[in-house]
Amino acid sequence: MSLQAKLDALREDFEAGRRPYNAPAWIVETTHRATRELIESGLADHALKTGDIAPTFDLRDGHGIARRSTDMLAAGPIVVTFYRGTWCPFCNLDLQALENARPQIEATGASLIAISPQTGANSRRSIRQNQLGFPILSDPGNKVAADFGIRFSLPDYLVTLYRDTMNNDLAMVNGDASWTLPMPARFVIGQDGRIAYAEVNPDYTRRPDPAEVVTVLETLSEKVG
Repeated sequence: MSLQAKLDALREDFEAGRRPYNAPAWIVETTHRATRELIESGLADHALKTGDIAPTFDLRDGHGIARRSTDMLAAGPIVVTFYRGTWCPFCNLDLQALENARPQIEATGASLIAISPQTGANSRRSIRQNQLGFPILSDPGNKVAADFGIRFSLPDYLVTLYRDTMNNDLAMVNGDASWTLPMPARFVIGQDGRIAYAEVNPDYTRRPDPAEVVTVLETLSEKVG
C-alpha cells in the first residue's frame, strides 16, 4: 500500500469517528476549517522552491548532538522532512515510509533527517515508536521552518481545540509558547546548497511518496558521476 493510500485510510477513520480517534463531527469540521484557511492564506506559495539556495542550519538531535547542514552537505545531499510532532499520526506514517526508503536514499550517498519543533525528549520518543534509523532535529520556535517559508501560527480556535479538548498542549510538547508549526514539507538539498526538490502542502493529510526523492537523488548522483 502506498503512503498516500495509508494516509487516506487514516483520514477516513478519523472523519468517520472510528477508534482510536472517536472524533465527533464538530472536531472533524474544526480541523477541516483550519486546513481550508491555511490553504486559502497562500502561505505555501511563499515557501522555498526548487532552484532556491537552502538556508544553513545548526540544530541538535534528540541526544543533544549538534547537526550542521554544512557538515552533512560536505558528505552528500540531504533529504529534509519537516515533522509536526509525535502527536500527529499522519506525520508518523510519513516518517515510517521514509524509514522504509532510507536504504535507497543512503545508497545514493545522501543523508536523511527530520526537523521538528518538539523537544529532544519527544524526538527520542518519536524515534523509538516509529523505529527510525535517522535523526529528528529540534527546531525551537520553528526558526528554521520560517527560513524555509513554511512556519505558520495556529488560529486561536485550533489552539483551544488542541489544548483543551485533544489534550495536545503544543506549548509543552515543543517547550515553546508560540503555538506555531511547520507545514508538512520535503526538500532535497544538493551539495551545492541548492534545493533540488521541494514539496510543501498545507494539507497535513497529503504527503509525497518517498520514491520521488529517491529519483531526484539518483539523478543528482548521475550528474556527479
